[in-house]
Amino acid sequence: MVNFMWDNLFRDRDKNKPLRELLKKNMLFQDLTASDLTMIEKIVNVRHYRPGESVFRQGEVGVGMYMILSGTVNVFVEELDVVTGSANTTHVTLLKAGDFFGEMTLVENESRRSASTTAQEESVLIGFFKPDLIEIVERNPTAGVKILMRLGEVLATRLRQTTTRITEMKKDHRVHA
Repeated sequence: MVNFMWDNLFRDRDKNKPLRELLKKNMLFQDLTASDLTMIEKIVNVRHYRPGESVFRQGEVGVGMYMILSGTVNVFVEELDVVTGSANTTHVTLLKAGDFFGEMTLVENESRRSASTTAQEESVLIGFFKPDLIEIVERNPTAGVKILMRLGEVLATRLRQTTTRITEMKKDHRVHA
């Protein structure tokens, strides 16, 4: 299973807290004040997903990220086999309560989803979308900067993990070649 860059190092195990407390535990929002969190709570979208229901599909234009309140979400990549013309699916990881994904779309223009995601079981997700982030930056620049700084940290951490993993894979390939 290739899950190094999707695993959430920032996961918290507590599922039974009110929405505001769960938002506060998410790395992106942990530096916000109580009033900032109240604003975020009113902006985010909470949605229930049935088992097998798609959250988003690889290649779609992404507009935001998701945080898992409860349940699990499968992440997978679909590739076309040019020889046979059939689609191959590679399971990337299984995300759980406390994980978040799709955050690159908050900073990229017309970002395309790099993987597909589906709910494995009944799941509750919080959607935080780019227009939400823009609204926060405009209404409360201090809170917006705090979120953007944390978002930068998350992206840097995932990039560092990816670079380390690619370097390890190249070393393994040289050893086995």
